[in-house]
Amino acid sequence: MPNLIAIKGSKDGLRLQLDESAAWTELLDALRDQLGQAANFFHGAQVMVDIGERALDGEQLTALLALMQQHGLRPEALASTTRESRNAARAAGITARPLGRDVAESEERGTAAFVQRTVRSGQVVRHHGHVTVLGDLNAGGEIIAGGNVIVWGRLRGTVHAGALGDREAVICALELAPTQLRIADLIARPPDGRAERRPEIACVVDEQISVEAWDYRK
Repeated sequence: MPNLIAIKGSKDGLRLQLDESAAWTELLDALRDQLGQAANFFHGAQVMVDIGERALDGEQLTALLALMQQHGLRPEALASTTRESRNAARAAGITARPLGRDVAESEERGTAAFVQRTVRSGQVVRHHGHVTVLGDLNAGGEIIAGGNVIVWGRLRGTVHAGALGDREAVICALELAPTQLRIADLIARPPDGRAERRPEIACVVDEQISVEAWDYRK
């Protein structure tokens, strides 16, 4: 199945860009698969849905919104070039925005997010690309990233790197004492009594998450 779903960043947060030309049922199936494979990344996320030049009627939009809500997404707006789709969005109580492709592309952010603060308990940092935190990740805090995660400080909360399915993603920290680590579909917790106080890196080795000294890749 071709890649019918693109996840991007914009000034409004996550942008879910749907293929304009694929059959509607095929597109819904592809979106269902994508949301199922990256459930942790999407759950609770606010998104703008970009359907480009596709014209949606009210029934199609209802099915799309229901699928997204089943997977915990909060659709904040729908962007489209067609008046029919924007009218359907307004009727469904969703903000409708006109779309110009040059504008959409200029809004896209880079692939990395830089957080210059401590992520405290109850806070969630979510980004479709890489995330670097200059500070600590406290217990009860969470980082969810489509790419790598680097914490230039103590990592004591929960991190999910490669949350869109990338097992090549890594998690690095100056002090790695997490509540839970996840890379793609794999999960690991540190053993009890672990007392290391050195920079470490977590990556996937032989189908499981392995933690090594950060300088082991030379």
